[in-house]
Amino acid sequence: MSHVVSVNVGLPAEVQWRGKIVRTAIWKRPVNGRVMARRLNLDGDAQGDRQGHGGLHRAVMVYQVASYQYWEQILHRQLTEYGMFGENLTVDGLPDDQVCIGDRYRIGSALFEVSAPRVTCYRVGIRMDEPRMPALLVSHRKPGFYFRVIEEGEIGAGDEIIRVVQGREAITVAEVDALLYLPNHPEDRVRSAANEPALSPGWKRSFDALLANTSGLPGNAGLGPVLPAVAWPGFRALKVVSVIKESDAVTSLLLAANEPPSLAPPAAGSFVVLRLPGASASGTVTRSYSISNIGEGGVYRVSVKLGSGDGSQYIHDSVHAGDLIEVSAPRGTFNLRSDKAPVVFLSAGIGITPVLSMLHQLVSDGTAADRDVYWIHGARNGAEQPFASEVHHLLDALPHAHALVAYSQPRAEDRQGRDFDAAERISAATIQRLGAPTTAQFYLCGPPSFMSGLITGLKGIGVASANIHTETFGSEGSITPGIAAVSARSPHPPEGVQGDGPTVSFSRSGLAVRWSDTFQSLLEFAEACDVPVRWACRTGVCHTCETALIGGRILYDPEPIDAPVNGNVLICCARPTTDIELDL
Repeated sequence: MSHVVSVNVGLPAEVQWRGKIVRTAIWKRPVNGRVMARRLNLDGDAQGDRQGHGGLHRAVMVYQVASYQYWEQILHRQLTEYGMFGENLTVDGLPDDQVCIGDRYRIGSALFEVSAPRVTCYRVGIRMDEPRMPALLVSHRKPGFYFRVIEEGEIGAGDEIIRVVQGREAITVAEVDALLYLPNHPEDRVRSAANEPALSPGWKRSFDALLANTSGLPGNAGLGPVLPAVAWPGFRALKVVSVIKESDAVTSLLLAANEPPSLAPPAAGSFVVLRLPGASASGTVTRSYSISNIGEGGVYRVSVKLGSGDGSQYIHDSVHAGDLIEVSAPRGTFNLRSDKAPVVFLSAGIGITPVLSMLHQLVSDGTAADRDVYWIHGARNGAEQPFASEVHHLLDALPHAHALVAYSQPRAEDRQGRDFDAAERISAATIQRLGAPTTAQFYLCGPPSFMSGLITGLKGIGVASANIHTETFGSEGSITPGIAAVSARSPHPPEGVQGDGPTVSFSRSGLAVRWSDTFQSLLEFAEACDVPVRWACRTGVCHTCETALIGGRILYDPEPIDAPVNGNVLICCARPTTDIELDL
């Protein structure tokens, strides 16, 4: 008969790990006596990172004595105390391949419901002194699971565990975990998981994404975007057909195939990476730029604002019609959804380029006949507003278009009502004034301050996070769960003796550095260079670190649990075997 062997609690603490400070409550210790189980956790327990752990749906973590015994054999070591897997309840019984999502159990005077498998997390690797542990828990199908607390009450070691309700879909914890993280996602079982009312919202969103992916393309839509294969590997020499000055500070390059095949239309919102030899004193630089058209006539338009960087200065000063430039295939996840919901384009400055391509797409494919389209763009003044007449022409072709152009510092010759509509910086109030519904799909691109302010403002007026889509020029924001914040540094070569391996180019960060075998992965290498990165498990499970591999080849060690989409790489378990370019 199943029973509680140990009740374990722990409070957040700061621990040293690889030169960083991690805030974590993974160190759970057995307690004597009875403990009150409350809606959010057990008395005396807490979570260090509420983004990934804790809350109503992850109040209590459960792991099994049988799994302890299993891992002792696999890891060839003794596990000396309960709580080592971060669990609150160590139990005899309740195996993952028999317990179902939605099962309810009476323990002591409390009632619990199984809500989800364990969230894969690097911190269990820290606690177990085994970095592979997050991946091992998934691949060996022994993740453990979470309870939500239905009725608060006292529990203690020795309490009998009595099932009082079985989950509606009768789908086990082990199967749910495997359906998301392991290869192959049979639709009927994914649908059963998605239909289980007790499954926690985050897991349900992942399964809904798997079901919505009807493209047949490889990849795991539950963990990240599924994209078509890139049009060509690495870089291809394209010819500069012409150079066009769009405004005082913006120049466009029209790029076409120098030899067959001609360029296929890119997905609207895509970017390309340009390799520019001689653009700096140190040699070749790689830079990412959005495509501002939809490849009409086999021509890609790349529009670049003049700035202080080597890449933009080189393009403005040294690129001429007839030149050949090495260009990557179009890539990106900032793409227009195909539904009929109202769409709002929000841009500032050169952030107009990817949303302009989306506007072209709406006009070209005729999908906006019954769709409300809201165009909101901000510029300093008329001299710094590129593509004004082009935008007007496109909007005139859309029957339900609404537009607002805001100048923050209009010139004397800029006329309100003719050149612009409002003298202000774009805000949530601007959007409300134009009448855009909060249920629309919002596409944002612009400077960091513009983006952060608008995202906050949109959420403040009730726009769901899932309806806010963003494109960032330069490095994206980091995801480093539990890591204590430190002062930001510009990307730089790693400290100490420099490597002599392949060159790793971080195209968004403008850094190219020789690889060193002292690092275990590209993720560790990027961290040593202070390149912004995004990760969670660090062992090839969660796909948070998935990054576009613009060019070159890598080797996985260990192999990821499920491969990323074509043209991408999981940097947490990859090493370069040739010179590579990463979209970081």
